[in-house]
Amino acid sequence: MMKACTMRIGFFGAGKMAEGILSAMPDRSSVIVSDVNPARLAEIAKTYGVAATGDVREVAKSASLIFLAVRPQDAATVAEAVKPVLKAGQTIVSIVAGKRLAVLRRLFGRKPGLVRVMPNLALRAKAGMCAICAPKGTPPKAVKAVRDILSAAGEAVVLPEKDFDAVTALSGSGPAYFAYMEEAMAEAGVALGLKPAAARLLAEQTMYGTAKFLRESGMPLRPFIEGVCTKGGTTAAGMAVMDASDFKRVVAGTLKAAAERSRELA
Repeated sequence: MMKACTMRIGFFGAGKMAEGILSAMPDRSSVIVSDVNPARLAEIAKTYGVAATGDVREVAKSASLIFLAVRPQDAATVAEAVKPVLKAGQTIVSIVAGKRLAVLRRLFGRKPGLVRVMPNLALRAKAGMCAICAPKGTPPKAVKAVRDILSAAGEAVVLPEKDFDAVTALSGSGPAYFAYMEEAMAEAGVALGLKPAAARLLAEQTMYGTAKFLRESGMPLRPFIEGVCTKGGTTAAGMAVMDASDFKRVVAGTLKAAAERSRELA
């Protein structure tokens, strides 16, 4: 559980990922947010009771921990605007996809500490998975503060940056793959005679409940699978088809392609 944070926290950008983090914070009294869209900024300020400004430099001047939550193509423009007013002791926390620490250092200069985060879409449901890395020189207390904030929106783990392409493939892109699996299960249910709404509910709740049980119990995956597969039963019949297929090879190839693309985009 995240403790109330007394440091001034800022956001460059008020998009959905930023809102996912913001909505999970138990104390928003020291938050200031900037965005180029006045309507969006007003919505965020009204919904969460935070200070708001259309000028990123106001955030840079007043916040000590600042989330960079803009589109990748806008990161350089924001950095150019705020670099002259950034100070030693501040930390930039990037959730921008594909921007490595070396790139962030070139953009923001030597003064601020840096933290890079790879979040996923489930932040918006307070069930996100975030990977965190930081270069030498970033204060450990800043890294801890970032981890505490993100843990309020799900789970957060500190990993070396060399792992981030794999993280991007597995948890960053993973929500789409899980939704694809749910779609396949629901469509198969409809083919067996179920109504579409019922098929989706059955597939979705089954996936959610299984993940929740495994997460909370810590049970190893293979014994769980074997425990559900009663010899000669329905699950075993289905698993026989899956085991005979290229399912695991397809999954491995999917993640490999995503990881390779992540490296290309960096």
